[in-house]
Amino acid sequence: MMNATAQLNNRQTLQTARRIVIKIGSRILVRQSGRPETRRLRSLVRDMAALKHAGHDVVVVTSGAIGTGMNTLGMRRRPTQLPDLQMAAAIGQSRLMTLYDQLFSAQRCLIGQVLLTHADLKHRTRHLNARNTILTMLKRGVIPIVNENDVVAVDEIKFGDNDLLASLVVHLLNADLLILLTTTDGLRATTASGRSRRVPIVPVITKDILELASGKGSHLSTGGMFSKLESAGAAAKAGAAVVIADGRKAGIIQQILAGNDTGTLIQATGSHPRNAMSARERWIAFFHKPEGVLIIDDGARHALEQNGKSLLPIGIKKTEGDFEAGAAVEIKTSDQTLIARGLAAYSSRDLRLIQGHQTHDIAKILGTEGLDEVIHRDNMVLMNRRRI
Repeated sequence: MMNATAQLNNRQTLQTARRIVIKIGSRILVRQSGRPETRRLRSLVRDMAALKHAGHDVVVVTSGAIGTGMNTLGMRRRPTQLPDLQMAAAIGQSRLMTLYDQLFSAQRCLIGQVLLTHADLKHRTRHLNARNTILTMLKRGVIPIVNENDVVAVDEIKFGDNDLLASLVVHLLNADLLILLTTTDGLRATTASGRSRRVPIVPVITKDILELASGKGSHLSTGGMFSKLESAGAAAKAGAAVVIADGRKAGIIQQILAGNDTGTLIQATGSHPRNAMSARERWIAFFHKPEGVLIIDDGARHALEQNGKSLLPIGIKKTEGDFEAGAAVEIKTSDQTLIARGLAAYSSRDLRLIQGHQTHDIAKILGTEGLDEVIHRDNMVLMNRRRI
């Protein structure tokens, strides 16, 4: 257990965060009816504007468009059909942005809308365009308001929830701090008496930590504590600290930046130079939805982790999933330990033919010359971040 002095020191480092991503959940922004919580949002905007005027880069990832649209349409329950969700988002997004504009303008802040889909961040050119646009906004003193483009998003290109979107924005912009505002005071653990207590600090997201999570969101939201912890773990690997806190608490953002013991702090795990990912590595590791899995043997694992080698067909024991060449895949051991992620040079169909064979056999098996490497080292990221 971390002592109080160490916890305080970790909290105080938050004061040095320069670029901050703040995700505001649906249940913070809108009531159960879908009507906006204007008074609460006004308080949050005031705190975010204060950060901006103090010299911080502030990026807001917002939910609430669908809930706002539901209220306008008189819907009492979140729609289940995609066209209905997209219609609610189309109606709610403009109203939500109008509200943000009014509130930030009152604080002498200029905002800009950024709507993204997973496809935008997966495609390398669009990924870089999104990054450059947001960085330019920050350079010019504009606060980006980021949301998923629910009007056009379908299952194949959806992030799933805005917790994930927020963590990807952290990766996209090299942010220092991610604040996830929700309706709880952080991660809670059950005590021996059967009560629950707030977990003040988490050094690293582990399987045991994920098992503490409960709750699947509400009819207005899609996330829950499990989603927040997964997203926090991904952001921490980018070198960002993460705080999960109660967005209904007055002055919560200022308290977090002051280093107060509030919410749950997840420490950054990727800030050391040996652990830091390049922009391309982050793009490979986090901005693609894996389409398959390659199960490798111990020899291949050693070659990847210890020698910095590419993945060859001889080390592949099994190919799972159906995908084309260029798809993102996960590399795992037989016990499902995730070793790496990368971009496959062969389709799953061809991989099932050449797996377990020497590279000089590829041409004979496939009837055409091919690459020696199934995944070249330059197209692969080790997920434990031990750098060669």
